[in-house]
Amino acid sequence: MKVNKKIAIEHLGRVEGHGGIHVEISQGKITRVNMDIYEGSRFYEEIILGKDFEEVAGIICRVCAICSADHLLASQMATEKAFGIQVSRQTYLLRGLLLHGSMIESHALHVYALALPDLLGFDGVISMASKYPKEVSIALSLKKLGNTIQEIVGGRAIHPINPIIGGFGVVPTPEQLLGLKEQIQQRLKEALATVDLYAQLLPLPAFADSPTTYTALEPRELRYSYLGDLIQTSTGEIFPVEDYRKVCHERVVSHSTAKQSLYANKPFMTGSLARLNLNHKHIKGIAQEVQQRLLPDLPNTNILHNNTAQLIELIHSLERAIILIDKLIKDGLKPEKPVQVTPKAGWGVGALEAPRGTLFHAYQYDDNGILVEKWLPGHTIPVFPVPHIWSKFTQLKTLWYISH
Repeated sequence: MKVNKKIAIEHLGRVEGHGGIHVEISQGKITRVNMDIYEGSRFYEEIILGKDFEEVAGIICRVCAICSADHLLASQMATEKAFGIQVSRQTYLLRGLLLHGSMIESHALHVYALALPDLLGFDGVISMASKYPKEVSIALSLKKLGNTIQEIVGGRAIHPINPIIGGFGVVPTPEQLLGLKEQIQQRLKEALATVDLYAQLLPLPAFADSPTTYTALEPRELRYSYLGDLIQTSTGEIFPVEDYRKVCHERVVSHSTAKQSLYANKPFMTGSLARLNLNHKHIKGIAQEVQQRLLPDLPNTNILHNNTAQLIELIHSLERAIILIDKLIKDGLKPEKPVQVTPKAGWGVGALEAPRGTLFHAYQYDDNGILVEKWLPGHTIPVFPVPHIWSKFTQLKTLWYISH
């Protein structure tokens, strides 16, 4: 087919990573849209082969800085499943608090620094500050809070060192958590003050309405959560996380260094809007009130509302972080001895909801706790050649933004 026109956007601004868009038009119709990801190949899946189980998480969390805590925990959870390790309630709660810190940091960046400038007609957050200095200040405070949570629980804001297999090296003190709670309460008030501004921007343009399939983890404990053992889809199918390859069919394309992922041979969407579409019945408290105000009709298929969903999840994470701190204080924080790990041959999948989508880590270990390439005999899981890390983020019409 003869191509009449080509449109090339060599560099996309205000996205995390590096990418461009190429569009081909023939006889007045769009015939091809490619989103090119220019990230350099880093070969993490190969790098961790042959590594001892204690080394893997510290290496693999370098996949991403802003969601390094998510990769670290998913990695450690995969190793724990492979070795049959159960964590304590205190560890479970602290991990939840760490994940909410990651959500707060990432969502604050996306909503205030990447989305609002476009919605308000500015070329960036710096120029936006000339008219909306309060909102920009709130954005910076929220992002700093997310970092602070990760510092207190994880040991540092980027590439945490405190979480270990089976627990934490050092448990935060009650004084640290109570001081953190005061900060969260203040930031929650400030974030709610910006809901009015966002509400004034609604309704969002309808051109971005793009019905698709949505997937997310089914939350544990019948509440809005970023941890789960089952993958649910908007088509009604449910899979254990160990069967994630039935949902994620990866392929390599010539125009991008990032793999693309299909479900049932079609694009699908994960991330905030997908989670809210599938799990909104579990959201409670102030976040539910914000959801009813900003996005009352769910499921919603306008992909621009992924940013709306991020704002709702931001409020939820602030609320939930306060609840988790109260639970930890009530239970009585106590130092826990590191779990005694006995390496053995095994396979495990760690799964969680990262800020921009569902994240899976799948590892196979040998008898000595060394990450290996081959599956043990007797496993019925699909065979693929290397330890696998997969994360797919938001579908943008026919354009893909896939990172990690």
